[in-house]
Amino acid sequence: RTLGNGLEVIVVSKPRHAKRYAFFATRYGGMDMRFRLSGAWQDTPAGIAHYLEHKMFDTQEGNVLQELAKNGAHDNAFTSSAVTAYYVECTEKFYENLRILLSFVSVPYFTQESVEKEQGIIGQEIRMYDDDPGWRSLFNLLGAIYHVNPVRLDIAGTTESIAEITSDLLYRCYHTFYSLGNMVLTVAGNFRPEEVLETADKILQKGEDVHIQWRKAEEPREVAAPYVEQSLSVSTPLFQLGFKGTAGDSLQNLKRQIADEILLEILCGESSTLYRQLYDSGLINGTFEYEVLAGRDYLCCMYGGESRDPKKVRDAICGEVRRLMAEGIDPEAFRRCRKATYGRYIGMFSRVDSIASLMMLSHFSGLGNM
Repeated sequence: RTLGNGLEVIVVSKPRHAKRYAFFATRYGGMDMRFRLSGAWQDTPAGIAHYLEHKMFDTQEGNVLQELAKNGAHDNAFTSSAVTAYYVECTEKFYENLRILLSFVSVPYFTQESVEKEQGIIGQEIRMYDDDPGWRSLFNLLGAIYHVNPVRLDIAGTTESIAEITSDLLYRCYHTFYSLGNMVLTVAGNFRPEEVLETADKILQKGEDVHIQWRKAEEPREVAAPYVEQSLSVSTPLFQLGFKGTAGDSLQNLKRQIADEILLEILCGESSTLYRQLYDSGLINGTFEYEVLAGRDYLCCMYGGESRDPKKVRDAICGEVRRLMAEGIDPEAFRRCRKATYGRYIGMFSRVDSIASLMMLSHFSGLGNM
């Protein structure tokens, strides 16, 4: 339901579950550094969406996490390339915790002093991720795939970029992207839907309508670099192998994502002949996995994990791609992998956190009413 204040609310009642889960999220992420507002293009530093997420937990009374912890609630937030989401999970005092969640996200409070203090904290986080082999492997891959698409940039930014952030800039980004028409509230679990709607309608006040135009990245078809290597202290090398896709509209992206997941399973999923060969030869281990990243203006397929010889794994997978292109896909392998993919998606609906997350992501992708 769209409330009078402009907020879209999506509720999924699961009366047999003890847990309640709520997401309050905005369509604003790490890639949204350039946007047009009131006819003028705005440029902001890398990492500002993530920085704003950190600062939203500060209130005039202190840090809101302590207040929620007293109620036995688990509360946190995350920033992805395209979304910032705040969530609360609990079994008791749900409506009180929901009111706290809606209240602190809807009332920003930070000073220049507190913003400067946060720079040291986030700077430490950035340096920690700079030394994280898995994180570096992922963003080295995205940097190799994409020339200009901002999804290639670390969501937290750099120590240099966050040094440019001021309290005035944070307030400007907040009032741009945290307008209720650009947000969604999704709730799943054991609760009374009407009370959730009444709570959101009462606490959240309609603000000024903001019309945002996001920058569309004009990305070349070819990858930026075929190979990237970085030396870090690890016992076994980590690798990511990526295939650059073509992003379309929301429905096209969803169809392509699911088709690519099935294809990755056919190529080198656990039931495939190639997976068994690589595993038995010791070239991959239990860390090997695949993923499809799809969002606004980007889509790519990835295999990753540990390997004593990543180039041999790459050559084997690319060889299997060429074989399937020449010989076609075995119908039985397709049916098996499609069922496995279907089962994974159905399994998500057994957990209230997955349901709330799926509804939130579906809304921002424009698929919420399908």
